[in-house]
Amino acid sequence: MGSVHAFDVLGDPVRRRILELLAVGEQASGDISAVIQDEFGISQPAVSQHLRVLRESGFASVRAEGTRRLYAVDAAPLREVDAWLERFRGFWEQRLDALGTELARGRRERRLGKEASGDE
Repeated sequence: MGSVHAFDVLGDPVRRRILELLAVGEQASGDISAVIQDEFGISQPAVSQHLRVLRESGFASVRAEGTRRLYAVDAAPLREVDAWLERFRGFWEQRLDALGTELARGRRERRLGKEASGDE
């Protein structure tokens, strides 16, 4: 699957929420449907359609256990997305590093200011 297609799949908030639910472990389709229907106000058939998209795009797998259908995350497409994002990671890591440096400098200056004023 190409990363552009992966972003089409992940671009939908309902599908992202389903993946968040699956990230904690395998979930029954009925349990997923109940949460999604409650949070998004959509019908059970609409939830089933989102599950089908996730399954057909490779983001989720399903297995039968009796009459239940259990869904789980399939990490392979997420690894593809992560690999695509890798080229951009430096942009936010540099900013986070700079923010950490600024925060540390501010804490040090406040500490030195307290020591100089005798507030400690």
